[in-house]
Amino acid sequence: MDFKLVSDYAPTGDQPEAIAQLIDSIESGARHTTLLGVTGSGKTFTVANVINKLQRPTLVLSHNKTLAAQLYGEFKNFFPDNAVEYFVSYYDYYQPEAYLPTTDTYIEKDLAINDEIEKMRLSTTSALLSGRRDVIVVSSVSCLYGIGNPADFHATSITISVGQQVSYKHFLYRLVEALYTRTERELSPATFRVKGDTIDIMTAFGDNCYRITFFDNEIDTIQLIDPVSGQRFDSLDKVTIFPANLFVTTKERINSAVQQIYLDLGERISFYEKQGREMEAQRIKQRVEYDLEMIKELGYCSGIENYSRYFDGRPEGTRPFCLLDYFPNDYLMVIDESHVTLPQVHAMYGGDRARKENLVEYGFRLPAAKDNRPLRFEEFESMMGTAIYVSATPADFELEKSEGIIAEQLIRPTGLVDPPLEVRVTENQIDDLIEEIDRRAKVDDKILVTTITKRMAEELSKYFDRVGIRNRYIHSDVDTLERVQILEDLRAGMFDVLVGVNLLREGLDLPEVGLVAILDADKEGFLRNVRSITQIAGRAARHSNGQVILYADQCTDSMRVAIEQSNRRREKQVRYNVEHAMLPRQAQKSGTGQNLLLAGSAKPEDITVYPIVDNHYMTAADVEKEYAAQREYESQNVDALIAKAREDMERAAKSLDFLAAARYRDRMYELQKIKEEAAR
Repeated sequence: MDFKLVSDYAPTGDQPEAIAQLIDSIESGARHTTLLGVTGSGKTFTVANVINKLQRPTLVLSHNKTLAAQLYGEFKNFFPDNAVEYFVSYYDYYQPEAYLPTTDTYIEKDLAINDEIEKMRLSTTSALLSGRRDVIVVSSVSCLYGIGNPADFHATSITISVGQQVSYKHFLYRLVEALYTRTERELSPATFRVKGDTIDIMTAFGDNCYRITFFDNEIDTIQLIDPVSGQRFDSLDKVTIFPANLFVTTKERINSAVQQIYLDLGERISFYEKQGREMEAQRIKQRVEYDLEMIKELGYCSGIENYSRYFDGRPEGTRPFCLLDYFPNDYLMVIDESHVTLPQVHAMYGGDRARKENLVEYGFRLPAAKDNRPLRFEEFESMMGTAIYVSATPADFELEKSEGIIAEQLIRPTGLVDPPLEVRVTENQIDDLIEEIDRRAKVDDKILVTTITKRMAEELSKYFDRVGIRNRYIHSDVDTLERVQILEDLRAGMFDVLVGVNLLREGLDLPEVGLVAILDADKEGFLRNVRSITQIAGRAARHSNGQVILYADQCTDSMRVAIEQSNRRREKQVRYNVEHAMLPRQAQKSGTGQNLLLAGSAKPEDITVYPIVDNHYMTAADVEKEYAAQREYESQNVDALIAKAREDMERAAKSLDFLAAARYRDRMYELQKIKEEAAR
């Protein structure tokens, strides 16, 4: 099946030129290209058009779950008839196994797996191995961590068709080998139920339930049914049942792996005994033998990924299999926010290696555990294929790799221009900032304030509380879902100011933000270099009256370059608007849908994206009409938000988590206050 882009809008501004340039460079054989696009210029729509033209399987790589969720929603809307998949870490909570020799502290692995995200990961690998070409995978950097051998995953898949001669007992054996569990109770994902010659199978993902009926050793019928009522939905001629786990392997590989593990265990015990380290020898013997007993009896054990090299049949030191191995050779890789994503890829291997070294050295794991790791950067580079780097501020690596092939996208379809960057002295900066906040809050604009240190952000948030400014502080301890909720609360009008350090940058989709204040803008460094200032300033680029204030006592080189670049972009954008008689139109958005997706319950209709529009000739009355519709929509949603807050409060209270219950209670009161004010 081919990709089919579905959109009511056509490329506009400099999107057609960027699309043509990217396609021409890739079709002419270029392996690396860069899309330099300002915030809000429709880079995702441009990439969607490139995918639609090239018709290649595509991996979209993002540096965190939140942005991956946002991109997944957008691509799902652009390609509703194609396989758009979501592949991120399936851990809601993950504490890796570690050993601290200085304090003799062993930290056991602890985790909580999100079953819905695990199903989406299985759906991703199944779609890639199904032979389909119309697959887009939106992924975080977790796609570079080790997963099962694609050859084993494919070999363990079960393809059956009506009329096929299959041994009934052999078929049941194949299901168990694919890690499906037999049950006599209600079917759940990755289980099957047997009644006479009929086998009901609930797939590991997609919530499909198949009823396979045998006549002797021949498959008589294959039906798609409701797992609860048994109602038949459809009759099928053929179906493929994919394994229930990414680390599945064959019985032959298990037997071979167990033998090799025993051999390496004996060598490791001898190694410790020769050094007189009896405690480590006893420790490794006890732990590995227990794991081997579990593997022989059940086919798996806790921490089985540490033995992945044996099951994959890989030599020592070789890279593990990862999601990139599931893609065909001609796939397209799109690296979103490449200036952040690539450094993250660069750093993953070192952090994992340091932790594994201690575990191996002190007898907690065999040396093979070090081969269960993320890819090294050079390994990642060798597997990249054709790459498009997408960023408003591409780094030197991307620019060098692209060798001058850079598609600029500076015109926003909404007609909005870059916000002006204004420098103000630090004397009385807080009083000046409060005046600006009051002025913006009166017209329901939202404000982002970014500081240079966590302590300063905390103190500023407390000061705002004392002077009556409604604010929240977002910090590094806030998890992904809570961070999304804070942003949703900001948009819902529950507070006016969001304070943070370096968490207000790439991908924050907030059209309501009219002011971004950057404190200590003259403190050169990672948080105040050209790219950081440009990205932070971009958070106000979706507002028709956006403004950025840099509080500083001197103009650093980073500030100067950022301001010069902004002025250049503004000049081009204003000139385009004048030439096309375009009235800037503020972007509107009813919600991200990210929290629903990350909770595993997202549906395409729950997710809305920025429309890429081609008609922006609006009057002031049109603009006011849109604002009125948006306010009406938000007011209608308040009752649902109040009910949700009350439900969360009661659940937290029943769990004896009274601090959380108090937070939900305060949120419910704030929402009720907003509702009362709207009713006046």
